Amino acid sequence: MSAVWNTTRPATAWHRSLEFARRVLASRSAVLGLVLLLGVVAVATLGRIWFPGDPWEMSGAPMLWPFDDAQNPLGTDFMGRDLATGLVSGAGVSLMIGLVSTLISACVGITVGALAGYFRGWVDSMLMRVIELFQTVPNFVLAVVLVAIFKPSVATAVFAIGIVSWPPTARLVRSEFLQLREREFVLASRTLGTGHARLILTQILPNALPPVVVVSTLSIAHAIQTEAALAFLGLGDPNVMSWGTIIGIGREQVVDAWYICGLPGLAIVVTVLGFSLLGEGLNDALNPHLRKR
Repeated sequence: MSAVWNTTRPATAWHRSLEFARRVLASRSAVLGLVLLLGVVAVATLGRIWFPGDPWEMSGAPMLWPFDDAQNPLGTDFMGRDLATGLVSGAGVSLMIGLVSTLISACVGITVGALAGYFRGWVDSMLMRVIELFQTVPNFVLAVVLVAIFKPSVATAVFAIGIVSWPPTARLVRSEFLQLREREFVLASRTLGTGHARLILTQILPNALPPVVVVSTLSIAHAIQTEAALAFLGLGDPNVMSWGTIIGIGREQVVDAWYICGLPGLAIVVTVLGFSLLGEGLNDALNPHLRKR
């Protein structure tokens, strides 16, 4: 799927990085995705300057509609809590949970997939049974069970989402390793006496990572959706205001004050769309067959 990376020539690696960046920026999907995500990151970081308050504190009259009050530009919920402050807080929480849980799933998936694809045989058979065991239960159901067993918190949500999301990455890495382990440069390194660990880490893994980057980008979007669903069900951290928490709070007033659910819902849509478009652009840039079309 990708060209072989030569890590022994820094200049070549630098030129390839520039070429990759050029291909990504040439993709309209990737550029639009980056613009959306930069907007979300700006809200999560710079938004605290304009809305530094506690999202749980009452700051105005209950059920204020957006733009009715200058002090609460996006309105308030049924308890008078400022929605703008809650959305800013939720942006940071959602991005953090999405990134960290995806990092966990990527590390587990890469490790399992690399061992299965490289050693094959009984190692591959055993690890594939473990992957199939995880995939017999829907991801969200398993995440709900894990969060319900432990005390609902940000750490629990991150762990639960990460631990249920690794099988697709493991299957992808296994497929890449099965192909790459038979390539000439790997056979040559093995002939020279390169050990298994060094062969995996320095020769095969760098060439198997590009498709994993694409999958991980999409996994972040899925993790954000999963966290929002958990918080909506009341399984989020009770001390943290996330987008899913705001939607859960406003579901009783969805007819009379739809904006309480609509604004965080729109934020989730924008963020998920941004990661999805970025993943599509990265796939176009990393896949040589798509570039030839």
